[in-house]
Amino acid sequence: MSQVLHTPPPTTAPPAAEEDLAALAARHGLSVSGARPSLPEYVRQLWARRHFIGAFATAKLTAQYSQAKLGQVWQVMTPLLNAAVYFLIFGVLLGTKKGIPDYVPFLVTGVFIWTFTQSSIMAGTRAISGNLGLVRALHFPRAALPVSFCLQQLQQLLFSMAALVVILLAFGVPPAASWVLAIPALVLQFTFNAGVSMIMARLGAKLPDIAQLMPFALRTWMYVSGVMWSIDQLVGKHSDLPSWVAPVLQANPAAVYIDLMRFALIDSFHASQLPDHVWLLAAGWALLAGVGGFIYFWKAEETYGRG
Repeated sequence: MSQVLHTPPPTTAPPAAEEDLAALAARHGLSVSGARPSLPEYVRQLWARRHFIGAFATAKLTAQYSQAKLGQVWQVMTPLLNAAVYFLIFGVLLGTKKGIPDYVPFLVTGVFIWTFTQSSIMAGTRAISGNLGLVRALHFPRAALPVSFCLQQLQQLLFSMAALVVILLAFGVPPAASWVLAIPALVLQFTFNAGVSMIMARLGAKLPDIAQLMPFALRTWMYVSGVMWSIDQLVGKHSDLPSWVAPVLQANPAAVYIDLMRFALIDSFHASQLPDHVWLLAAGWALLAGVGGFIYFWKAEETYGRG
């Protein structure tokens, strides 16, 4: 007696399987992991983690020289040694100190302020690609990383500023009310640095090799920013330069923040050496880089740490 095999009737799918998955997730209060929040919500989340940002920056700064015998002394020694090398090569051998009163304070101020921008951008470039374990393990607004690295560099600059004050006094630069202008100048520079760092963090997350190119780009930027020489004197001595060179050099954001700090701290650096509307220019660069960089970084929030 043969048996006839019958195909079992199809089972009815459970009601949940027929629902739209997005509607089902919404009904149960679920959301996409790592999804990009709205811009106002992102700002709120970032502000809520301000204590983490500050603690993370301080911890990174403390650990930076933990293996060195001199420890945190290197926070001041490193830019001072750079300034000494630049003084020997540019000030003495190439003669860029000629015609610049208070050249040592001029040079050290330029080196310290430039180092703040350079270190912030370099740290920002590796902010995501160099911290993938943290990015993949914890849920937090990723902008906290480049911002915290910029805050770390600001803290290091403040240590260096103590040494800068000693140098200013040692070379006969008296304290003045204009020193207060250093505060808004640093606030604007920090905003600019943070914005550029967020731009580079997004690019570095997608293209890690860009971190290998940044030292060359930053070195070129330093040489055209008047760190070791006076842009004002260069423009005055070379009248045969194309007419666009002087405005471009003076409007360079790194040069703007360096010269603003020199104007605030060094009494022999006069307002005539600054570009026109310098504070508006500094605020414009800070606004453009800060807001633009933040939005550019936020738009790729859900992609960081994936792939």
